[in-house]
Amino acid sequence: MTPANHSELGTFLRSRRERIRPDQVGLPLGPRRRVPGLRREEVAQLAGASVDYYTELERGAGSQPSEQMLAALARALRLSRDERDYLFHLADRPVPVDAGASAHVHPGMLDLLSRLPDTPAQVITDLHETLVQNRLAVALLGDHSGLRGRRASFIHRWFLEEEARRLYPEADHARQSRSFVADLRAAAAARGPRDPEVAALVAELTQASPEFAALWAEHDVAVRREDRKRLIHPALGLIEVTCLHLFSEDRRQRLLWFTPALGSDSADALEMLSVIGAQDLADETA
Repeated sequence: MTPANHSELGTFLRSRRERIRPDQVGLPLGPRRRVPGLRREEVAQLAGASVDYYTELERGAGSQPSEQMLAALARALRLSRDERDYLFHLADRPVPVDAGASAHVHPGMLDLLSRLPDTPAQVITDLHETLVQNRLAVALLGDHSGLRGRRASFIHRWFLEEEARRLYPEADHARQSRSFVADLRAAAAARGPRDPEVAALVAELTQASPEFAALWAEHDVAVRREDRKRLIHPALGLIEVTCLHLFSEDRRQRLLWFTPALGSDSADALEMLSVIGAQDLADETA
C-alpha cells in the first residue's frame, strides 16, 4: 500500500467515525463529549481491535489491515456498500464477495441488532454463515466469529461435524436436517444456477454426507421464516425458543432473534443469559 493510501485511509476512517452518533451503534451518549461522533476507543471496541492499533490506522502510520479487520471496521462505522468497497480499495485489499466473514452487513440490520441488547440476535447469510452476533447470541449459540471458508456455513458444519448437532436434542435432528436442506435449495434458486458458492457447497455436501444427498434429491423447498426450536445449553439445559427472521431486500442476509417459546418455561433461562452473558456458565454453576 502506498504512503498516499495510508494517509487517505486514515482520513477516511476519521471522517466516518465523526459522523456516527453513539446511540446509532448501541452506546450511551454520556456527558462531556468533546468530539463529534464516536471516540477512537469506541470504534476499536466495536471492531475488536486495540485502541493503539486503530489510532495508528487513523494517523496513517499503521500496517496494512487484514480483510477481516476491514470488514469489522465497516460494520463498526456503519459503512454503506460503496463506502465498504472504497475502504478495501484504500487498503489495497480485494473487495470481498457478499458472503462469508468479510461480507458487508446491511447497515439497517446492524442498527436493529444494536437495539436488541436484551435479546439473543445475530445476522447470517442465506447460506447460514454468521456475520455478526450480539453478546447474548454468543452466550446462547456459541461464538461463530472465527470460522472461515465453507465451514462458516452452519449447514456445512451440521452435516459434516458431529459437534454442531449437540446444540439440538437428537430427536430434533431429522427435522432440522430437512429444514436446512429445503432452505438451502430456496437460496440456491434465488442465486441462480451459476452461483459458484452454492455449487461448491452442494457438491461437497452431496459427496460427503449421504443424509444430505438423500434430502437434496427430494427437491423440497421452504424458506425458514419462523421456527420453534429446542436448544441445549451446556449449563442451563434445554431452552425452547421461537426464532424469527427478518430478511434484507435481496434476501442474501437475515436478522435472527430468539424469544421464549409460548407456553414454555424458557423465559427464566433467557433472563439468566442476560445476567451472566457469555461467561463460562459451567464454571459459574459450579
